[in-house]
Amino acid sequence: MKKTNVLLIGSGGREHAIAWKLAQSPLLDQLFIAPGNAGTNSVGTNVPINGNDFESIKLFVVEKKVHLVIVGPEEPLVRGIHDFFLNDELLKNIPVIGPQKAGAELEGSKDFAKQFMIKHGIPTGAYQTFSKDTLAEGFAFLKTLNSPYVLKADGLAAGKGVVICKTLHEAEIELTDMLANHKFGKASEMVVIEEFLDGIELSAFAITNGREYLVLPEAKDYKRIGVGDSGPNTGGMGSISPVPFAGDEFMQKVEERVIKPTVEGLRKDGIPYQGFLFFGLMNVKGDPFVIEYNVRLGDPETESIIPRIKTDLLEIFLATANGKLSTIKLETDNRTAACVMIVSGGYPGEYAKGKVISGLELANNSLVFHAGTSSIDDSIISNGGRVLAITSLADNLKTAIATSLESASQIKFENSYFRNDIGKDLIEF
Repeated sequence: MKKTNVLLIGSGGREHAIAWKLAQSPLLDQLFIAPGNAGTNSVGTNVPINGNDFESIKLFVVEKKVHLVIVGPEEPLVRGIHDFFLNDELLKNIPVIGPQKAGAELEGSKDFAKQFMIKHGIPTGAYQTFSKDTLAEGFAFLKTLNSPYVLKADGLAAGKGVVICKTLHEAEIELTDMLANHKFGKASEMVVIEEFLDGIELSAFAITNGREYLVLPEAKDYKRIGVGDSGPNTGGMGSISPVPFAGDEFMQKVEERVIKPTVEGLRKDGIPYQGFLFFGLMNVKGDPFVIEYNVRLGDPETESIIPRIKTDLLEIFLATANGKLSTIKLETDNRTAACVMIVSGGYPGEYAKGKVISGLELANNSLVFHAGTSSIDDSIISNGGRVLAITSLADNLKTAIATSLESASQIKFENSYFRNDIGKDLIEF
């Protein structure tokens, strides 16, 4: 059996979860993570290369005879890392999991994504897109909508470019701030205003090679910093999988109305696509509507869906690259996974790094995925806003949540914080 050398690009909790799963594969020879974190180092070899430094990645891939590249975060994809490989004589035959630049626009531009959905009949909210020059038209469009108002920076804003305003006045101030005052920099040169969909949010995932696709477990994540979904948006404070209100009937609708037409739409539009599709969904009275696309796995959803996948993850990636995805039968763990994120005090605003973390060895009933950590000498220290993802599997949601909260409370660093209500809204289901 030929063993595979894999390079995984990224440094967060998503990448640690993927690396942890890949390390269990009998098909794996060497696993490299660029740049990785203190957790990925325990399941593979960290490489000090930034994911956007394509030339350094090329040298490394050639030197280490890497057979497969998996791109974790969105930025290298939107910048065209897959195209870089295809256009290089030495790299063009090395498969990349992650779409080319044309497909990555589904996440790189909210306007492009909305146009794509409307064109291919994929259910989504009404919208219009505005620039600094059409600010007055933006104000006029806001007046045609009912509150609350949803404003989205068109470009990448590290998961923080969506603002929901309760009043028209607030929405007008926010739109001005985004377009005229460059609140999100280049990302908000254009802003999508869309109708607010009233329902309950969840995330669905698939992996595709542009023809076949495999539906992965769904999850629900919690974006806001505070208990009861209060305070500003973050990259995600925790996640639950499976989602109790997304039963077989609902997920069948998701596949028929969203996943299938998305894959077919990409093919019809001549957009090659090899990698993950992430569907940010709203369940509106039992019907799925797409809020957004991402072109990679979500974080922290990955930390609750990957532990539930029983099938060899490397086998799934190789089948995707080799056009044999339809031969894979996905096996999942029926238990519930609950992930709780421990963050630095002050996040998502200003926060300190370099705090020594203790108690990691006490969380032995849970999986601990590192999100923003590094190591100095024998110490593991905080190195980001979201620092650790604590995931527990149990036969029911209540026990999974309780185990993750118990483990999270054992781990300490100065000014650490976690939400103690992740998933509790789902117990009623």
